[in-house]
Formats: sequence, structure tokens, C-alpha cells
Amino acid sequence: MARQGAGAMLPAAGLGFPPQNLARVVVWEWLNEHGRWRPYSAAVCHHIENVLKEDARGSVVLGQVDVQLAPYIIDLQSMHQFRQDTGTMRPVRRNFYDPSSAPGKGIVWEWENDNSSWTPYDMDICITIQNAYEKQHPWLDLSSLGFCYLIYFSSMSQMNRQTQRKRRLRRRMDLAYPLTMGSIPKSQSWPVGTSTGTPCSCPQCLLVNSTRAASNAILASQRRKLYPGAVRQSSTFAGPALWPVGTGGGAKGEGLRVPGAGFAPSPSAPGSAPLPGLNNLNRPGTQRAAAIGARATVPPGVPALPVKNLNSTGPIHPALAGMTGILMCAAGLPVCLTRAPKPILHPPPVSKSDIKPVPGINGICRKTKKKHLKKSKTPEDVVRRYIQKVKNPPDEDCTICMERLVTSSGYEGVLSHRGIKPELVGRLGRCGHMYHLLCLLAMYNNGNKDGSLQCPTCKAIYGEKTGTQPPGKMEFHLIPHSLPGYTDSKTIRIVYDIPTGIQGPEHPNPGKKFTARGFPRHCYLPDNEKGRKVLKLLIVAWDRRLIFTIGTSNTTGESDTVVWNEIHHKTEFGSNLTGHGYPDPNYLDNVLAELLAQGVSEATLKD
Repeated sequence: MARQGAGAMLPAAGLGFPPQNLARVVVWEWLNEHGRWRPYSAAVCHHIENVLKEDARGSVVLGQVDVQLAPYIIDLQSMHQFRQDTGTMRPVRRNFYDPSSAPGKGIVWEWENDNSSWTPYDMDICITIQNAYEKQHPWLDLSSLGFCYLIYFSSMSQMNRQTQRKRRLRRRMDLAYPLTMGSIPKSQSWPVGTSTGTPCSCPQCLLVNSTRAASNAILASQRRKLYPGAVRQSSTFAGPALWPVGTGGGAKGEGLRVPGAGFAPSPSAPGSAPLPGLNNLNRPGTQRAAAIGARATVPPGVPALPVKNLNSTGPIHPALAGMTGILMCAAGLPVCLTRAPKPILHPPPVSKSDIKPVPGINGICRKTKKKHLKKSKTPEDVVRRYIQKVKNPPDEDCTICMERLVTSSGYEGVLSHRGIKPELVGRLGRCGHMYHLLCLLAMYNNGNKDGSLQCPTCKAIYGEKTGTQPPGKMEFHLIPHSLPGYTDSKTIRIVYDIPTGIQGPEHPNPGKKFTARGFPRHCYLPDNEKGRKVLKLLIVAWDRRLIFTIGTSNTTGESDTVVWNEIHHKTEFGSNLTGHGYPDPNYLDNVLAELLAQGVSEATLKD
């Protein structure tokens, strides 16, 4: 359906909020490294609100509602998100929007990233896009919100005004965000100071800092009685150091002492200065590292929190140790964090004579070469193969172009194919979901063009899905060592090796060089019935080029590099400090589900 009228250039501050006595939609957001507030999903926000009702000063385990957020915990008292495996902390806030806006209706706008997955827009941008969509503007200029993008609703695309690069965008329905009533401010978040460490002067910060100063003063007076002359003066905001900082008396990296509410760097460290307590969580990594690198002797009576593996005897998990230390520091209590153990990534050395083939699996190595395109299958042939034409479609949205099925496809005028009219509608054979044929054709042309089709609603796969994994080698064999949690089994070791190369036509930037960091990569499975089944399916996924892809690394931010492709592997042999090791009783079931989502199932092994 063509959209009439002029495009929209909307101001950034046009969201509006209802009066204090009306309901508001609650959206929890976290602050990323670029200074932008990113929304949690509606399901996560409902979970946080439920915990908030029970204990407003407790903590929220995000992995309970979203497996991908398993490493994260939110501390409601300090309003920070804590990552268990890395110790990274980010501020969070509780923001409020009109119930009639996009989050209140469960509408999510997303753009397609370089990994062919979908990323939601910031909430204010999402609301702005939805407002323009409801007013039937043909396009939207986001420059007033600080982004050089144009949104075209007819083609459901986003264009960069500088580079002219286009990306797909989509509008989908999700769970509506939670509602709340009562007199609540627009946003709720822990006060975050500037990078200079200057204390915030808002009433909340003044109250917090004055309370902290009072508790520190009481504690300091008690310490003077125990350690005369040991109190070093510092700023109220940073919190006083309650004993002198020493440069010796302990082994290197022995522990981190965190007196008061702030970090106390060693005076021998170059450029050392008092760093504010919670404000230090938002400082650059180099400054945080300098603070963490401080070493000092620990006086008697100071509680020590050993940061050890949760699976050992009588230990404290890194998340609990870190969170406890933060809360104790906020209360003005001294604490010592001992150094965390390093993850055990590899097994003990294994001789060649001890390496054996995996029982029931032929060979020990698989190689992939360049993509072999299936010939004699045009895009029209592929689409027609999996759909049935619908003569009288229902009056509902096509979830690809978001136009009504009873009208023409939103790709009318953008795509033109002989024999496929823009008003034709088809039903996918197994799942029964309906789309414009022209929309399915556009979706297929924008994908891997491998002769398969995936329903955008339920993700059902028609045909054999293949990926864009670059050429490489996969080896697998048995080693005579056991994984934690599988003491009665040997271990299957998988070794992936992919060299650097040049991107092909199926990759994001054809003709450009791609990097391959961290290869060869070693992964581990238990040698039991289910572990061998997973290995067989991983071999199928490797042959179909589904294990890796080329995109942007979530770890380093590097683009045009080889990255994992949504099938998780265990790369930590003897521990689980990073979340990529054992024991993990649910891992084998989870990876089977991930393989099934890629079209690799047990039925594949019977073919």
C-alpha cells in the first residue's frame, strides 16, 4: 500500500508523559559504552518488576528469564548491572512512557545487522518510528535524534545518508511492557558522575554522600582506636582510607583492598589519585585497571572474600564476591578481594598414542571448501516450491512488509518479477503462515540463496539451510581425560581451524579480506550417548557451513572477522569461570535445540 503525504522530521523531545495519577509503561534500560540507553526486552522488564515488588533493595538474576543474559545480575539498590564472568558493571535505569506508545502496545522496531540478526532500536527511536508509521508518513528523518538515517516505510529499509548503505528493518509484535501506577519520576537510576569524578549535586547524591560520610566518620573513629595514626584523609565522596597504603608485605596480585567507598591506588603507582566510589565504575578501562592493580597489606580484622569457582568446597562465586564487596564499600566497610583463579581452558598434555577415534563416527576430520551453488533453481522456483497460493487471503498484516494481505505487497515498485504479481499471497506448507509472494521473494533474495526458505514468524525451515562459513577444517577425537560433571566418561575434543581469506559473494563485503582470530579453537563434549549425538549433528552443521560466519565480534568489536553463528560450544575444559565450560547439566539439551533451530535434527542423521 502506497503511503501518501509528506515525510516526517520529528523532534527528539516529542514523546510526552501522562499526568502523575495515570498509568505509565515501565521500560528498564542499561547504559552501553557509547553512552546510549538500550532497552531490555519486555519479558525481562516484567521479571525485574516482579522482583522489585518483592524486594526493592534485592538483586535480579536475568538468566532466569533469558538464557542469553545468564551472566548478568542487576543490583536494585545501586541500580547497576553486574556481569559475573568479567566483573563489568553498567548503570541501569527505570524509565516511563505513555501506555499508547510502542512499548505499551508491544511493538518492536528492529534493524538487520551484519550477522543477519535483528537489533532493536533505542526506545525513543522506536517510539518515534511507530508514531510516523501510524500517521502513514512515507519516510522519516532521524537526524533530529542524532542519527544520519532515513527510514522508508514502503520498502521497510533504513538508509545511511552519508554512505547510502541500506539495511532492512522490521516491525514485530511482542509482549507489551509492564504498566505501573502512582507518582513516579520520569526515570529512576543511580546517580552517575562525569568522567572527571566531580560529585553530582542533585538532592539524591547529596543525601547518599552525606549518609556515606557519616558512616565513614563513625567507622574511622573506631579504627583510630584500633590503629592509631593509620587514618589517611581523603575526599568525602571517595571515602577515607582507613589504614596506610603499603607497597610490600604481600605477593604480587595477592588481593585488592577497597577501603571506605572508593578504591585506594598505591602511592607508588604513576599518576595515582583518589577515585570516587561508584563513579569509578563508569571510568575508562585503563583507569579501572590502575585502581584494581593497587596492592597493599591487609590489617587484621578486615573480612576477605575469596573469589573462587562456585563448584569448589566452601567458595564464593565471583558475582557474589564482587556484589558483596560493592555493597560493603557503599556502606563504608573495608573488604579484601583475593585474586580469582584462571580458567582451565585445556586438558593436560596428551600423547598421540592416547588420541583415539570417536566410537560410532567415521573419520576424524572434515573439510569445507568454497560454496557450491545449487544450479537450475531460480528464486521464483524456490518460493513456489514451498507455498500454496491463497485466493481469498484474510485481512491481516504480512509480517514481512507490514501491509495488509488483502492489498499489494510493500515491495511493489521495488521488486518486479515475471509471473509474480504484487497482490499474490501464499501459504507455507507446514506451518501455514501467509505472506505476499513478492515479500517472500525479496526475503529469499536478501539471504543466502541456498534453495531453502525460513518462515520469519515461527522459524520453520523448508529445504536444507546452509550458511556462509568460510573454508576450513574440523577435527574430532577422544582424549583420556574427564570433564567436570562427567567423571565416568572420556572427552571428545573438537578442533576448528579456519585461516584468513577473502570474502565471497555471500559475505557482507565481497572481495574484502576477513580475519580469523583465535584459531585453532578447541571445544569439548562428554563421550557419552548424547555427547556423540551432538558431535554427529555438529558435523552436519559444519558440512552445511553453519558453525561460523563472517561478521562483527561481540567480544572485540572487530568487523569482517570469523565469529560463532548461534550454536554454542564449550571452550573451557576444566572449569566454568567464563560460562563456556563444565559442569553445565543443561548444555547438551540446549545445543540440540540450537542445532534444531538451524534445521539440523536427528532426522538428518537417518537420511
